Amino acid sequence: MQLVESGGGFVQAGGSLRLSCSVSGFPDDDVTVGWFRQAPGKEREGVACFSQGDGSAHYADFVKGRFTISSDSSKNTVYLQMNNLRADDTAVYYCAADPLDRTTLTENAFDDWGQGTQVTVSS
Repeated sequence: MQLVESGGGFVQAGGSLRLSCSVSGFPDDDVTVGWFRQAPGKEREGVACFSQGDGSAHYADFVKGRFTISSDSSKNTVYLQMNNLRADDTAVYYCAADPLDRTTLTENAFDDWGQGTQVTVSS
């Protein structure tokens, strides 16, 4: 199983970025793909997740109304559209897969992780 993130970069506060997570190698298409982030000196935290089984999404409170998670099954890719970025969104962003498709941001539900992509927001 493999997950590869892309789309990170440097942006000014108020700007936007779209992260992509390419997912491959899962025997079952019904997995939950989640986005997590880890800022310097802080613990990793859940951002958003998407169930490829039923199309439902779940967001952390601190991104509601700013971030949108979506999936393109034809490309086996899950996206995280991030708008109105703030300096405190600066972090390494990881995608991960929960093969039991539980639509949760509980980190230990996720078995497979990507390497991460850096997002830096200047104030």
